[in-house]
Amino acid sequence: MNKFTGTGIALITPFNEDYTVDTVSLEHIVNHVIENGADFLVALGTTSEAPTLTPNEKRLVVETILKANRHRLPVLLGMGGNNTQAVIDQIRQQDFTGIDGILSVVPYYNKPNQRGMKAHFEAIADASPVPVILYNVPGRVGVNLQAATCVALAQHPNIVAVKEASGNLMQIMEILRDKPADFDVLSGDDGITQPLMALGAKGVISVAANAYTKPFTAMIRAMKDGCDTEALRLHYAMLRMNQLIFADGNPAGIKCLMSQMGLCKNVLRLPLVPVNPTVEEDIKNALPEIMNL
Repeated sequence: MNKFTGTGIALITPFNEDYTVDTVSLEHIVNHVIENGADFLVALGTTSEAPTLTPNEKRLVVETILKANRHRLPVLLGMGGNNTQAVIDQIRQQDFTGIDGILSVVPYYNKPNQRGMKAHFEAIADASPVPVILYNVPGRVGVNLQAATCVALAQHPNIVAVKEASGNLMQIMEILRDKPADFDVLSGDDGITQPLMALGAKGVISVAANAYTKPFTAMIRAMKDGCDTEALRLHYAMLRMNQLIFADGNPAGIKCLMSQMGLCKNVLRLPLVPVNPTVEEDIKNALPEIMNL
């Protein structure tokens, strides 16, 4: 059975004012999401600003998350890239103690075709000692993992799910219709998680749930338990904040919100910068409503 269902948290990397990794805040965030209902953790995903972290910093982030987690929840580690052999080498060098799976993004920049994507992920799945979740996010990588390719990859015994962030409901429905029973679809977009679960998705890898973990996980549990009316209420209650935290880029929006909640400092590494003053004020004004859910 796939461990990665329900609410997964795409953990941010908090920074100090001098841009060093703020391990104290990171530990606090891990405890915050666990105590408020998260089902699994995602380390070094897109929201972590992983492209700006050095290898030593990546190790520090993972070690900090594992230390704070204390084996309470499954941990998914972001391990992807556009050089297949380099990803395989990274997998072979990785200590997977405390890590239950990897999240691997569609190769970016060099824009492989569907045959290239299939061969890339099969090679990674063959090399990985833990289950692999595919990550399809065309808006970031420039190419789309098509439904037929995803379903073909789902036949691999070590590929257990896909994080679908294409926003293409027809494509996602095709995957849900055609996939094998032991392969799961996870939402990669907070704002459409509830409708995707109504269509058959098994959960989400969430940015929003870094901050307002309790209402977000309550929505996911309501969907899993068949409490559709309550899930829909929460979906619409969180809709505005879900929009605001992505209005000026991710993770700029979620870090702005979390800084206002006292969970981290509002510091990002270039080329990312904090949200503009208008979005910051909108997030501040919307915070009381979201905190009262």
